[in-house]
Amino acid sequence: MPSASRPLPLAGVTVVSVEQAVAAPFATRQLADLGARVIKVERPDGGDFARRYDTAVEGESSYFVWLNRSKESLALDLKSEHGGEVLERLLGTADVFVQNLSPEAAARLGLDPASLGERFPSLIACAISGYGSTGPWADRKAYDMLVQCQTGLVSLTGTPEGPARVGVSVADIAAGMYAYSGILGALFARATTGDVRTVEVSLFEALSEWMGQPAHYTRHTGAQPPRIGTHHATIAPYGAYTAADGRAVLFSVQNEREWASLCERFLHRPDLVAEPRFATGADRVANRDALDAVISARFAETPGAAVMEDLDAIGIANAGVNDMREFLDHPVLAGRERWRQVRTPGGATVPALIPPADLSGAVPRMDPVPALGEHTGAILAELGFGGDREG
Repeated sequence: MPSASRPLPLAGVTVVSVEQAVAAPFATRQLADLGARVIKVERPDGGDFARRYDTAVEGESSYFVWLNRSKESLALDLKSEHGGEVLERLLGTADVFVQNLSPEAAARLGLDPASLGERFPSLIACAISGYGSTGPWADRKAYDMLVQCQTGLVSLTGTPEGPARVGVSVADIAAGMYAYSGILGALFARATTGDVRTVEVSLFEALSEWMGQPAHYTRHTGAQPPRIGTHHATIAPYGAYTAADGRAVLFSVQNEREWASLCERFLHRPDLVAEPRFATGADRVANRDALDAVISARFAETPGAAVMEDLDAIGIANAGVNDMREFLDHPVLAGRERWRQVRTPGGATVPALIPPADLSGAVPRMDPVPALGEHTGAILAELGFGGDREG
């Protein structure tokens, strides 16, 4: 880590967010990571419902602790006259506004990008929705699992016996990432040209982008990629195999040079290099069962750690199939000092991963996760409403 830090890139930028769940909070937390002041507007009667998804982190929600560090919490009833007045005054001080209300609710409150643009011409407004603010599904509810189904992701994930959802909220995360990058682009445009852009992202369209490769594959072959567990639908060998001690090890062959090396130096079957069934990548996919039988027999002779050492020695990419405890103790995270302590609303300090983009000369920002309404008094006083008045 550097001994002295420079200001973070978004220092001086104020973001106001009417947000809940995952997508919008993920976008705004990343803006906070870069130094922006993020004011999170929450309902006084419970706040962001992600606060109550679980109680795994010293009594706090694992989702909320992950997504909301370094923010300020303003408890505000947006349906009240006073709440609307406070938000209006607050938006007059903001550079960016983010919301993931339904399009109908945003329009009713005057918080849709078009309405905000009329009242605050310099404000960058970002709207995150399920299926877009227009179109046939604009008012349809969308949760991560539903979007995984609608985009076809679930049809690709799992085994021949049945589909499975991806184990993390990939639709929300994708939408949050595109909202984040869109906001950064809009800030750059405003700073360099004075042009103010709005940003709109939907969970469905964000995850649709991630489905580009299988979409091209199916459109041009007419075939649905199969569900094959940890194996790859269009590359072989690529997948997890069980070693002699029961350890699952995944490896991948990416080109013909690696294939020849695998045959000669790991499988000890140089004859397979010229075997017509395995001559090309497409041939190996077509004859996957026969290929897997050869590989599985070799794995069954050797413990997992030795398999990984052998594959490392010949330059074949591989990995043990870690569980979450093994991930938490990963030598890369420890060796690169990726963990920092963050304070939770209850006062506990817990380890959290620092932002993955290392900026030279910048110390990662890891401020506390706010309690509901923790900053209401200070923000109201700052806006001239008096510090003892509730939102």
